[in-house]
Amino acid sequence: MHRDSLIYVAGHRGLVGSAIVRKLQTEGFGSLVTRTRSELDLTDQAAVRSFFARERPEFVFLAAAKVGGILANSTYPADFINENILVQTNVIDAAYRHGTRKLLFLGSSCIYPRQAPQPVSEECLLGGPLEPTNEPYAVAKIAGIKMCQAYRRQYGFRAICLMPTNLYGPGDNFDLETSHVLPALLRKCHLAACAARGQWSLIVEDEKRYGPIPHVFRAHLSAVCAAGKGRGHGEMAPSEALASEEAVVSVWGSGRPLREFLHVDDLADACLFLMRRYDGEGIVNVGTGKDLTVQQLARTAAEVVGFKGKIEYDREKPDGTPRKLLDVSRLHGLGWSHRISLREGMVKTYQWYTGGSSRR
Repeated sequence: MHRDSLIYVAGHRGLVGSAIVRKLQTEGFGSLVTRTRSELDLTDQAAVRSFFARERPEFVFLAAAKVGGILANSTYPADFINENILVQTNVIDAAYRHGTRKLLFLGSSCIYPRQAPQPVSEECLLGGPLEPTNEPYAVAKIAGIKMCQAYRRQYGFRAICLMPTNLYGPGDNFDLETSHVLPALLRKCHLAACAARGQWSLIVEDEKRYGPIPHVFRAHLSAVCAAGKGRGHGEMAPSEALASEEAVVSVWGSGRPLREFLHVDDLADACLFLMRRYDGEGIVNVGTGKDLTVQQLARTAAEVVGFKGKIEYDREKPDGTPRKLLDVSRLHGLGWSHRISLREGMVKTYQWYTGGSSRR
């Protein structure tokens, strides 16, 4: 890969794709090709083949995917399996047919069995039943891995597969109906902290920027704000915050499941590193090798935001996979390890979310 190589980043507006673009630009790669969904529908085989025939990118980062948390996966399973299979099938096949020198496919740690030994090594793939709450998405990603491997074996196509752990960072999805746990916690704590300070205008602004607030939570926030105004506070300064126990953040499940998180800028760095230095058929896990409980994550989110209220756990909601920690020894053996700590990454993400100011 040279600085003038023609590089296509599929999904450049998403969390991962935008981070890859930032990394490539920082490293001096100037010949980048991107297309929005309105410009190129990756589920349309004819359109994808026409694009590749015209542009003929030398290297492809396949970061385009339909992603979401437990609620989104449970609500739209058909969309998750259909759209992801179509996108990856069209891009991988067109890249091979039109002379792409190397393709990097991004999967997900949810491809591994629900009860896989921890930490999860790459050899655990297809070793047991998947987590039911995201099985359609996982099956789609497994199909992408197997397609890359099959095209390598039959055609000699250089396709590598990376399996990132849970990701977060600038550009994340903060929609409370479809987001993953970390951005959802940051947003919930932010909204609850605003309510505790009687700052309803900030809640209204947030809803305009990041999407609807579920009715029950919005009603709670409104009640907390109203209580503050009843005491004569109205729009208060942080030093005048109400008693913290009035604001409550609800978290799905028991809070006991263990999760690993990687900042998306670290993933982008790993993608470029492996595109340059790895050319094997075997998949490569990308993570930190460290995990924590959802309860610990929630407390960290509250500390980062400055929310001092109550965190409750809705045990009627599913926990998902009990533990999902990746074995990153293969990646470390290749010479790469993460740099951004979880707390540092959450602070940066929250600053991005609030537009550069923590508003605390």
